[in-house]
Amino acid sequence: MRCPFCGSDETQVKDSRPTEDNSAIRRRRSCPACNSRFTTFERVQLRELMVVKSNGKRQVFDRDKLYQSIDKAVRKRPVETERVERLVSSIVRRLESMGETEIPSKEIGALVMEGLKALDPVAYVRFASVYRNFREVNDFEKFVDQQYGRGGGTGPNEG
Repeated sequence: MRCPFCGSDETQVKDSRPTEDNSAIRRRRSCPACNSRFTTFERVQLRELMVVKSNGKRQVFDRDKLYQSIDKAVRKRPVETERVERLVSSIVRRLESMGETEIPSKEIGALVMEGLKALDPVAYVRFASVYRNFREVNDFEKFVDQQYGRGGGTGPNEG
């Protein structure tokens, strides 16, 4: 494993242990060249998945990109990192178990929406605002009304 700080190929594993959900091995490494420490994760990959974007382009599925998008949605929310990691692992397992090698990005987005709805309502609406391309405050109101069964009013002071 190459050191992310100095680029040396001679890093050493100092500690290995499974992650909390047993979906990966967490390895604590050190670099003798620059004395830096860093962590890596080793995961099983059943098959290489391709994401089919809405414009038809294909790209290799990136678990880290999925994690980052969910992490952005839960930022500054009372959601533990382990719960985000479990959600990401669950989505990846579902994608791999579909038996398809090409997955439409809309399907991945739908799985994220489903997971975030159960995880945190604010994160769910945040993700939906990007995923569904909200343009105005009205779009948020309509979405929340549809999802949470609120009345069709436009504000708290309507008569």
